[in-house]
Amino acid sequence: MAVPLMALMVSPIQAAAILLPILCVMDLVSLWAYRGRWVLSELRLLLPASLAGIAAGTWMFGVMSPDAVRLMLGIIAAVFTLHHWLQSLRTHSLPGKFPPSAGVVAAATAGFTSFIAHAGGPPISMYLLRRHLDRTAFVGTTVVFFAVVNYVKLVPYTWLGQLDGSNLLTSLVLAPLAPVGVAMGVWLHNRVTDRLFFQVAYTLLFVVGLKLMYDGAAGLT
Repeated sequence: MAVPLMALMVSPIQAAAILLPILCVMDLVSLWAYRGRWVLSELRLLLPASLAGIAAGTWMFGVMSPDAVRLMLGIIAAVFTLHHWLQSLRTHSLPGKFPPSAGVVAAATAGFTSFIAHAGGPPISMYLLRRHLDRTAFVGTTVVFFAVVNYVKLVPYTWLGQLDGSNLLTSLVLAPLAPVGVAMGVWLHNRVTDRLFFQVAYTLLFVVGLKLMYDGAAGLT
């Protein structure tokens, strides 16, 4: 969500370029905080598919509208969350697990949308939320996934000329704030139950979906 906010001051493409090195710093801190607390079997499935998504994003760079991507993701995230809530009300139980094939689709989509607009969170969250992991495994797996995705993205971003001196200088100025944000997240993570964590996770996914819909629709008009 930082890209839409930053895009109020610069273009969405420049905002994404500035944010990528900051995300990489956050990834290093997060990897240390959640070291060894991820699900390797999920990552073996997700990471190869994410590379295909990044390759597609590189190929479509400058052609695919970031706002169209945001609008599409926002609709999917909002509908997914509403479906979860309605099913939980009807059956008073958690919906069934997503199959691994859904993970391949989610990871490829996340790689693509992360490359275009740093909006890979919703597809991976939707998949992992329906894998019924505990909160630490959920966060740890997500951390490793995006650490790999973000560091791989450095190569095509550099090749496309997005990591120029001006953007990197802006990233350097903002980077010291990144560990603070991660530390706050870890502090909160260690003080909530799984039940509260996932209630908040679904609520935030819905809110993010609405915000992506708004940003996407506003950018396309």
